[in-house]
Amino acid sequence: MSSYDISGIELMDASYTVQQSLIRNKYKATDSTGNVVLRGKQKMFKLKEEFPFVDGDGTDVFTVKAGGILDVAGDYMLTDSQTGQNLVILDNDYSIFQDTWTIRDADSERALAKIDSRGAAVTLARNFLPFGYLIPHKYEITDADGDHVGSIHGKFSLRDTYTIDLDDTSDVPKEPVVAAAMVIDAIQNN
Repeated sequence: MSSYDISGIELMDASYTVQQSLIRNKYKATDSTGNVVLRGKQKMFKLKEEFPFVDGDGTDVFTVKAGGILDVAGDYMLTDSQTGQNLVILDNDYSIFQDTWTIRDADSERALAKIDSRGAAVTLARNFLPFGYLIPHKYEITDADGDHVGSIHGKFSLRDTYTIDLDDTSDVPKEPVVAAAMVIDAIQNN
């Protein structure tokens, strides 16, 4: 068991589909057989952004909470709901040209993985064009050394729908990477 494993969930697949609800920042992730493995939603009317997640049966598994009030570029702590242990920090390096997120160890703040948007033109279009939010996300996931781990590909849709493909997670914690992908989508859409 890795020190980054989240109690209550075990993600074994190499690919997950995430779909956002039409109404608000509410998400579900399914595995390759269509089983719901995670559900998450942004808590409304909180000074600090907060995203509780449950497994397919509705059991609390982890929470992601902003480090500051209305945190556009900052830190978000992923905490295991069953153990209370802080596992990783999702660190947003805000830029209008590229979305860059670093997944860090909660204690040492050592970089574990990075999630980068691909292409300044796409990032600018998503942020500034009317209906730019309809342009699908595209991200590359790398380990701390910059080696390819996987990707996140959005689909053209009124609600965000995307696939997380993990090619090699031997050097990165899989569960926090999948969780981060869902939280990043919610935060980027705010």
